[in-house]
Amino acid sequence: MPENLSDFRHIFLNDVSMMDVRAPIEFAQGAFPGVVNLPLMNDEERQKVGTCYKQRGQEAAITLGHSLVSGEIKNGRIAAWAAFAKAHPKGVLYCFRGGLRSQITQQWLQSEAGIAYPRVIGGYKAMRTFLLETTQAAAQECDFTVLSGSTGTGKTELIAQLPHGIDLEGHANHRGSSFGQRITGQPTQINFENQLAIDFLKKRALGHALFVLEDEGKNVGSCAVPLPLRERLAQAPVVYLHDGFEARVERILRDYVVRQHAEFVAACGSEEGGFEAYAARLLISLDKIERRLGGALHQQLRQSMANALQRQEEYGDAASHRGWIAALLQHYYDPMYAYQRHSRAQRIVFEGARSEVMAYLGECGASTAAK
Repeated sequence: MPENLSDFRHIFLNDVSMMDVRAPIEFAQGAFPGVVNLPLMNDEERQKVGTCYKQRGQEAAITLGHSLVSGEIKNGRIAAWAAFAKAHPKGVLYCFRGGLRSQITQQWLQSEAGIAYPRVIGGYKAMRTFLLETTQAAAQECDFTVLSGSTGTGKTELIAQLPHGIDLEGHANHRGSSFGQRITGQPTQINFENQLAIDFLKKRALGHALFVLEDEGKNVGSCAVPLPLRERLAQAPVVYLHDGFEARVERILRDYVVRQHAEFVAACGSEEGGFEAYAARLLISLDKIERRLGGALHQQLRQSMANALQRQEEYGDAASHRGWIAALLQHYYDPMYAYQRHSRAQRIVFEGARSEVMAYLGECGASTAAK
């Protein structure tokens, strides 16, 4: 019989290939990065077996399951599992609790395809618990620094350059503001938490004991920052990043206008369709903060944005967007960040330009890892 695994740390540190034999609906609710879903039963079959189990017990449910997954259906699923196992000979398989479904998959692979393939003891549930505990342990045992700064200073870019940086926005696939939604959508809350935990696990394994995270609220888009981590960050020292107003305007123009336009065009497959979707996204993003802006300012900014979009569509010139970007920073984001900065003044331990902040955080991370 194949060896069965329970070393979850090894699995995640080494990016072990995993075959998830849960039903598609379970997989969609939460999974691990890079895992392939090759279910023993599809959603309809799983529902029928579950109903049978509740009404008639386990033995009847197993009998029904074997009748539903038989003949060509069974052969097709075994062929898919065998192909995965041959492509990933050092991989593993799992179901929800490491029980009957993964056992059956393992047995059929052995008896029908001659492949001894290990399964994960405890399955998805045990690995998920391990990752939740990983984040909680990091929050309790590690040191943290919060990187703050006005909108457009490039905090996320800086964190991505730090070996001990944890990119919450990257894991959430969201830029963290009202304009931050990406065309590719966000992961489920479970997937966000799983990716974050694996990031902590790998970086702690490299010896890092201090982490730098961007100053975020309770949520990054629709993804909630895990409570133990959020509570720790609320008490952590703050490093404040400065950059010139014009540089910030240019960075926002690049990320939220030029690059976002290109992303929409690429996703839609046409300039016309892509521009229409991109323009709608910008206007909707502005409308989300209408109440906070106030009616007069919102209308002013919306008209400026609409004019800039029209010019961009007609002439391919994005320069006019600088107008509403500068006004939004001046009248909305900068006052908000000034208030936040004042409220955290006691926690600020360093502030400076990009090169200065980069050097300071790099030295802190190196000294902590060396301990």
